[in-house]
Amino acid sequence: MTVDRRTFLKTSGALAATGALPLALAAKPARKPLRILILGGTGFLGPSTIEVALARGHKVSMFNRGHTRPELFPGVEKLHGDRDPRKGEGLKALEQGEWDVVIDNSGYYPRMVKASAELLAKRCRQYLYISSISAYREPNPVNGVESAPLATMPDPTAETMGPNYEWYGALKALCEQAAEAALPGRATLIRPGYIVGPDDPSGRFTYWPVRFAQGGEVPVPGSPEDPVQVIDVRDLGAWLVLLAERNITGAFHATGAEKPHRWGRIIEACRSAVGVPSTPLWLPTEFVAQQEGLVYPIWAPPTGDTAGFHRWNVAKALKAGLRFRPIEQTVADTLAWYQAESK
Repeated sequence: MTVDRRTFLKTSGALAATGALPLALAAKPARKPLRILILGGTGFLGPSTIEVALARGHKVSMFNRGHTRPELFPGVEKLHGDRDPRKGEGLKALEQGEWDVVIDNSGYYPRMVKASAELLAKRCRQYLYISSISAYREPNPVNGVESAPLATMPDPTAETMGPNYEWYGALKALCEQAAEAALPGRATLIRPGYIVGPDDPSGRFTYWPVRFAQGGEVPVPGSPEDPVQVIDVRDLGAWLVLLAERNITGAFHATGAEKPHRWGRIIEACRSAVGVPSTPLWLPTEFVAQQEGLVYPIWAPPTGDTAGFHRWNVAKALKAGLRFRPIEQTVADTLAWYQAESK
């Protein structure tokens, strides 16, 4: 499987399966139920967040066009419109109502984030914007913190990702700035990297357990010691609810565990989960670099321009309550989901 990393970053998955939640968030109702508005909510991260919010007793509203899986969450208030105020009904459905927290996981262009954030600023306490680790200027620093330089683009008013998706990160950075400008000190900016887990059909993580399930020798790039950061969508969704409950603001990385996983551990988890004979065939980084156009999912060379790609500092997020399930559980659950969907 050979696709570029920008392609993986822009793809989304589907409804997140239920599973063990960090901090036992679903074990008992929250002390104070919140009114939570989700801008989007039908993709990959949104449903995972909504599941936890409902389990905690919060009241959830969803705002989207109503075109994608309208059958989800039949008991949840659904407001229909368009993120672009220039299209259709635009944001009219949001002109009335009050919410404690807004979770924006569908904002890609600063003009649209600005419109929703300014409209809701006086009727919400906190605005959580789901950004991306791509919001940083490349090459990424090793052990980079949240104050690292952000990406920029020649024309900040342009509403295009670019032919090669080159402006995705800069647009995310501009969206962050739009949210913070509308709600100074009340915005929470979340910068994930690879969000993975059950119901993610993008191929970026699912590829590996599925490929090992085919058996035989499996080409694997790099070294078993290479660092890799991923976050299970269920852990991220649960953390967003926690941030809302605690009214925690600021910018945070949400890329992976305190210490990056070793690539070999992830590969071994894939091999162990499949139940058929399979063997990783390790391809040296130098060899992979010589193969023009060959890019493997998830992995990036831990040297040169991508030395910091899987080495982001997550200390701030850990202090704010982010927790992670074992990578072995994510692998097993992802494979089980894929196999069930394939029947």
